[in-house]
Amino acid sequence: MKLQTIAVAAAAAAGFAGCSTMNDVRAVMPGSMGGWTTLVDGDKGLENFDRIGNSNWRAEDGAIVADRNPDKTPSYLVTRTSYANFVIKAEFWASNDANSGIFSRCKDPKNVGDETCYEANIYDQRPDPTYGTGAIVKVAKVDPMPKAGGKWNTYEITMNGSHLQVVLNGQKTVDIQDSKLASGPVALQHGIGTIKFRKVEIRPLQ
Repeated sequence: MKLQTIAVAAAAAAGFAGCSTMNDVRAVMPGSMGGWTTLVDGDKGLENFDRIGNSNWRAEDGAIVADRNPDKTPSYLVTRTSYANFVIKAEFWASNDANSGIFSRCKDPKNVGDETCYEANIYDQRPDPTYGTGAIVKVAKVDPMPKAGGKWNTYEITMNGSHLQVVLNGQKTVDIQDSKLASGPVALQHGIGTIKFRKVEIRPLQ
């Protein structure tokens, strides 16, 4: 009986050790696999960004909103973290005249622009619609240009090495190879019109 008791105890101990190991692995896996980080959740999240420019970014009616820019210079909310390979999911509302966008892999967090970042554009009335809504400005054209004005939209932006993809409202608008920018922060833009973000999440890719 003693031998059986010892054997059962040893098996139980091994089982508990195995469970502990598995639990440890599961606890680590979300980070190692690149879990989602929420940057904007309804009207929460302004504290996750540094501001550039003078747009009146604020929390209002369940979203982060900007609709006034006194000096007409584009303004940005810039993450304090840099990202290399990732997926961004964003829910946004844009007025018909809005000039906005989601910028990523920015070289310099204090100098955000379409030359120093990849810009997934939100600009239905861009004079040259080639790089309007759904395009990556100066990198990937869109034809025909979809419209985002006057409604809630979803953007899914994937940057994995040199492979860049943009999906707007379930429609793939960009699928290209480009390697000019490797990593950097993400920025949300307000230029003119009204822009609202009610959900922005990012998940690093390995």
